[in-house]
Amino acid sequence: MEKYIISCCSTADVTEEFLKEKNIEHICFHYYLDGLAYVDDLYKSMSPKDFYQAMLDGAMTKTSQVNANEFESYFRGFLEQGLDVIHLTLSSGISGVINSARIAADTLKEEFPDRKIAVFDSLTASAGYGLFMDKLASLRDQGYDFDSLVEWTNEHIQNQNTWFFTTDLTFFIRGGRISKISGWFGTALNICPLLNVNDEGKLIPRQKCRGKKMVKKACLAAIKERILDGADYSENIFITHSVCYDDAREMADMLEAAFPKMKEKIRIFDIGPTIGAHTGPGTVAVGFWGRKKER
Repeated sequence: MEKYIISCCSTADVTEEFLKEKNIEHICFHYYLDGLAYVDDLYKSMSPKDFYQAMLDGAMTKTSQVNANEFESYFRGFLEQGLDVIHLTLSSGISGVINSARIAADTLKEEFPDRKIAVFDSLTASAGYGLFMDKLASLRDQGYDFDSLVEWTNEHIQNQNTWFFTTDLTFFIRGGRISKISGWFGTALNICPLLNVNDEGKLIPRQKCRGKKMVKKACLAAIKERILDGADYSENIFITHSVCYDDAREMADMLEAAFPKMKEKIRIFDIGPTIGAHTGPGTVAVGFWGRKKER
């Protein structure tokens, strides 16, 4: 069988242990706290608790995507070993990182004409992104060759669904995603927005719910409406959270009750610092396979 690797950015928000277990390669984004630079290294150099506490203490955050030179060096390491590369980037609706990956791939195709590099826009982030990589690893392990996996990805990229909700508007306001006036009223009224990633990979507000209980119910209802195979759904589901494990665990319990075959097939991870720098604490994301995404 031909040899190839599958790869993602650190914004898939899974652990290094998971990536090693699934034999998935990754490249790291960068982030800044009060001007100090860090590598988004899957929380090896800073714990989720410390990262989000720094935000709560007032640290200013900024993120930086992987540049073309970094991608070129990263891809070259595999090509020199005689390996082809399938890489999924963070959604183009959130970041321009896919442009860097494509520039590097185009450059290297001239240098390694006998090797293959496929770069995909995942059109998702966090929980959905990690779930996508989990599926590709499973298909690879089932015997899919490079071209078959590329074809599968092209056919199913819009079937990956990701829904988010937040119980803290502070950092959505600070980042300008919600106006100060709307944020003030939202906070006063205990509004928890429900959002999803659309077919362009953009984060779109869908509902405004009063409180955690209602937003979790709304999230479950949205998933029930879009999930494949209804109550017989047996694919994995990934949930990520930003230091609100209890909310993530409750969401997982609700999903297991709604989809009996999901028992022990839901995995919970931390939202990484690149995504978390923009959402802040109190955010939960759910990734699942469902109907094609909508605008």
